[in-house]
Amino acid sequence: MVTMQTAENALKDVYLGVVSNQLNTNTNALYNQIKQTTSDVYGREIQKLAPYGVNGGVGAGDEGGILPKSAENKYMLFTSTLKNLYGTIEISDKAMRASIDDAGAFVNLLTAEMEGLLEASKFNLSRMLYGDGSGCLCSVSSANVSKNEITVDDVSKLLEGMVIDFYNGTSKVSGFCGVRIASIDRASKKITLSTVVTTEFATSASSYKVYMQNSKDQELTGIEKIFETTGSIYGVNRTSYPWINAYTKSKTTSDTFNDIYIQTAIDTVLERTGNEINFIATTSALKRKFASLLMEKRANLEPLNLQGGYRTLSFNGIPMISDKFIPSGTMYLLNTNDFAMHQLCDWEWLCNEDGSVLKQKEGYASFIATLVKYAELMCSKPAGQAKLTNLS
Repeated sequence: MVTMQTAENALKDVYLGVVSNQLNTNTNALYNQIKQTTSDVYGREIQKLAPYGVNGGVGAGDEGGILPKSAENKYMLFTSTLKNLYGTIEISDKAMRASIDDAGAFVNLLTAEMEGLLEASKFNLSRMLYGDGSGCLCSVSSANVSKNEITVDDVSKLLEGMVIDFYNGTSKVSGFCGVRIASIDRASKKITLSTVVTTEFATSASSYKVYMQNSKDQELTGIEKIFETTGSIYGVNRTSYPWINAYTKSKTTSDTFNDIYIQTAIDTVLERTGNEINFIATTSALKRKFASLLMEKRANLEPLNLQGGYRTLSFNGIPMISDKFIPSGTMYLLNTNDFAMHQLCDWEWLCNEDGSVLKQKEGYASFIATLVKYAELMCSKPAGQAKLTNLS
């Protein structure tokens, strides 16, 4: 007989390990290259000493002359808060009771819920990895009241079933938080909502931005944040410490996108910072364009095998992968050794006071369980990364 205790044991002893392993190894090709560590975690913060410049105690002189004056390494303290990453499954009481005498049916029920949670978590982890930490998914262009439909500028970060919030500047749009996406017309970038779109909403629609539910400014500090040119990163002001800024280049009409263009950026980073690029991430369109360039030169298109079973192209021995969350016309040139996912713990179930993970959803005939991870992505050498834009 299936009981609540049976469900508890299955979630803790069977599904947790599988889901944790899948999220840590199969989220995407770049995520697999980033080490996970519990170091530099102090309470709710990440505090990491990042070296910059060189040791100054070097020089030359006479045999009997004065030795070089000591000048220790230079360090900057990077700080950031641990982000709270959650994933929740929900099982109705009716479904639980229907499978109470059928262990097979119960296993199928839990497996379906966990697979859904896993896919949603992979999607959002990948999205956050390339994001800027804001949680912004897209901007609204217009709204159609009669169809409960909105038109947005980008649908790559959206999925059917996703629960979203609408903001006007820094303020939530009243009555349009926790709204679920019913369907998406990706060709026309139109989204049908599960909530009635009012005339008042439509009037100001072009001022709205869409965010993941309750996630505004709460997500991982993703790669895009490294390439901002104003404000601060990891508590360090970019204007006061310009050495922290990453290398960026926007292709002009006189530039030609080819292997020389990419290599020039790689060489520039090496000459400026001593950092060696070991990973290239771009869009599928640009990866195809690069493959076409290789074919024109009659070069071999031998794929590289990456951790997690990913196969991809190589640029002078450097893996080049594509991801749907990378902005159009953009290519990231990264040294993955500079990145780390600092975490308080790996994925765990959020426990109740009695140690159980399943609890009744207040006011509803259903039970919920929440997967949690407290972590933050940090780059110890932002200046050693590069971003090429306007390549399409």
